[in-house]
Amino acid sequence: MSQKEVVVTQQMIDDYAKHGVVIIRGVVGKDAIETLARGIDKNMANPSLRAKVASREDDKGKFFEDFCNWQEIEEYRDIIFNHGLGKVAGQLMQSKVTRLHHDHSLVKTAGTQQPTPWHQDQPYYDIDGRQNISMWLPVDPVPREATLEFVQGSHLGPWLMPRSFMDNQAKWFPEGSLADLPDIEADRSAFPIVGWEIEPGDAVFFHMLTLHSSRGSANMRRVFSVRFIGDDITHAPRNWVTSPHFEGLADRLPAGAKMEDDLFPILYTAE
Repeated sequence: MSQKEVVVTQQMIDDYAKHGVVIIRGVVGKDAIETLARGIDKNMANPSLRAKVASREDDKGKFFEDFCNWQEIEEYRDIIFNHGLGKVAGQLMQSKVTRLHHDHSLVKTAGTQQPTPWHQDQPYYDIDGRQNISMWLPVDPVPREATLEFVQGSHLGPWLMPRSFMDNQAKWFPEGSLADLPDIEADRSAFPIVGWEIEPGDAVFFHMLTLHSSRGSANMRRVFSVRFIGDDITHAPRNWVTSPHFEGLADRLPAGAKMEDDLFPILYTAE
């Protein structure tokens, strides 16, 4: 079921270009959120082989993640294809075409202490290009202390070393090949950090190079994230397993090819 179209203003587009992140209130309605929540609960009850727990065994809660389930979970397909999110993403990143790259469910159950460390998304992926955007859409209220935080302007670069969240290992780019992240928590006042209290239906849209992190969560925090790609994005096969991994994609798409594959359906084309 579709809903009233969200108006993306020029101010939103300008803020996204400058800061690498914007929040849009009420981007989807109550019915869509209820449907999506059922999908996330279904996902947790029947995780895919790609799912993982990104918190320690002694954590009071659990940080659950799963990837690339839109083909199996109808509630995920509904939110991705039927609510104009591809158009919102396309307008923000100023792309004529918006494709889906992948979906990502992130759940911190009540009492989870595990933080999500500061990181950029794009270095974990198999893509090059500037026209990209991630959407972070909670189905539960998120207070300011548990929200996703961002360093404004960090999307302008450089790429920084991606590391595993729990043991800080360089499992992607070789150690020393990219600069390490600054110690943001050591002096938060030195960085333009922004974050928002979020209600169900609100969504944050951010560039895949924008530094972001979040703390643990005292309450259940179920989030659905969608990664969108635009006109200038090309395939960048890696010599390591990306997160997420697309089995066999390198055999179909050479380096530098447009992301024209059934795994990445078109969600929006500008008129």
